[in-house]
Amino acid sequence: MSHNVEAIKANSARLRGSLLQSLADSITGALKTDDQTLIKYHGSYQQDDRDVREPRRLAKLEPDYSFMIRTRTPGGVVTPSQWLKLDQIAKDYATRGLRITSRQALQFHGVIKTELKSTIAEINSTLMDTLAACGDVNRNVAVAINPAQSTLHQQVYELAANLSDRLLPNTRAYYEIWLDEERRYGSGEEQDPIYGEHYLPRKFKIGFAIPPVNDVDVYTQDLGFIAIVEDQELLGFNVTVGGGMGASHNDPETFPRLADTLGFIPIAALERIAIAVVTTQRDYGNREVRKRARLKYTIEDRGLDWFKQEVERRAETNFSAARTVRFTHSGDSFGWQYGVDGRLHLGLRIVAGRIEDTESASLQSGMRAIAERLAAYGQGQIRLTPNQNVLLANIAPELRAEIDQIIQSSKLDLHQHSAPVLTESMACVALPSCGLAMAEAERYLPEFAGKLQQLLDQHGLAKQSLQLRISGCPNGCSRPYASEIALVGKAPGRYNLMLGGDHVGSRLNTLYRENIDEAEILQSLSILLASYAKDRVVAERFGDFLLRTGVVKQAKTISAVVLS
Repeated sequence: MSHNVEAIKANSARLRGSLLQSLADSITGALKTDDQTLIKYHGSYQQDDRDVREPRRLAKLEPDYSFMIRTRTPGGVVTPSQWLKLDQIAKDYATRGLRITSRQALQFHGVIKTELKSTIAEINSTLMDTLAACGDVNRNVAVAINPAQSTLHQQVYELAANLSDRLLPNTRAYYEIWLDEERRYGSGEEQDPIYGEHYLPRKFKIGFAIPPVNDVDVYTQDLGFIAIVEDQELLGFNVTVGGGMGASHNDPETFPRLADTLGFIPIAALERIAIAVVTTQRDYGNREVRKRARLKYTIEDRGLDWFKQEVERRAETNFSAARTVRFTHSGDSFGWQYGVDGRLHLGLRIVAGRIEDTESASLQSGMRAIAERLAAYGQGQIRLTPNQNVLLANIAPELRAEIDQIIQSSKLDLHQHSAPVLTESMACVALPSCGLAMAEAERYLPEFAGKLQQLLDQHGLAKQSLQLRISGCPNGCSRPYASEIALVGKAPGRYNLMLGGDHVGSRLNTLYRENIDEAEILQSLSILLASYAKDRVVAERFGDFLLRTGVVKQAKTISAVVLS
């Protein structure tokens, strides 16, 4: 597999392949095999509806192919006008509305091949793109969403957005294929000083955290930048490397990992350090075994000291001692809140990031109405959070009553009208669209959270904060291994139960029970919650209790973090 993917990349004429021919083939709803790899670099995955896969096979029909398209939106910042255009695109071309990812991007599901080009072109017309949202390159750059620090957020956001642009692959393929731009001299032979002809061995993820909130789960990123701030002034960043969630079941060669800290850098060194880390991984990452190709394995195999020296050599700069950082939580804040600069913000809970109209709530219509009002007023932002929620930022106070009315009528205030345990929950898409899913995740989250909430109520823990994440497979797109409770799909209706992470993203959880069904999961949790309710100390979180009492063993913890 690795050699095949490496050959596809090298022979792709800088990500062009035969995509134009595949798109023009009206016989099938699918792309050619090699093009299914290349289209990822353009921000899309070919999928099929697994709910109807078997009936279609029996009817001698090809799978119900469609495409997921993902935006490149660094930091998840979207203007109200952009939101309205994206909303219309979702109505015209996609199914199940819009979906917020755990990397602050938007996904469109169910786009058929004949409308793929139109959809991507219309996304581009919003002054966004989908280039490098997937594939073996740097993906969407995540940035902390902290309404209490608007000025600082803007500064860090701009640094992240510039870095995202700097790390784009150097190719005109995207513009020629999707936007009908003419081929230029040298098209297909562009030199790419950062990625080369083989790009990276695997995907690469960057996150910017602004303490005291670790909403980006910075230690799960390949490359992390933790803002060091004194007296509201950004001094620079602690740099972390080698985080990653992906693993394979029953394969000790693969594992989730939290990042190590290389040291502190000033703002001016950020781009040089980032390029040095990316190119070191390009040159030394494992291209023989694809499941061992992430940066975390390069560091495991070669050592952190070697990696640090190589990055310093390439960047022509040295790290200084890391500064102490303090994280208090990794979740989002909901409801109306004022920043230190007096700006008004509103956090909205979106379960599993899915924004659509259903019988119980009109989330897509509600968000559209809010965006229309903000666009007409000419003020405000829509920020997608790394926890799959929405923050309405910089809202004029005179709009508050009107927005409250929209939220009430559309039931957008889910943090007030759903199980409290859903407040800190995440789930990947999983079935029916993800080809890797072994079990349900997004569709199962509300049901399981409701049953878990019943256990909390039963044990006198009704209002206890609890971090829950569900992943349909061990690849961990919902960052399950860094949460207090996680279900990781093993087979239909069966999960590995992972326990003992902390609430600030600085400790991995560990396997507690393997390959169990819902009844066994709930029984196990009921016993542990009863003990927690009886024996916890003041303000002790569930994951910390499990560790202190020896229910779970110590997993890797970031020792440089001051917990609060």
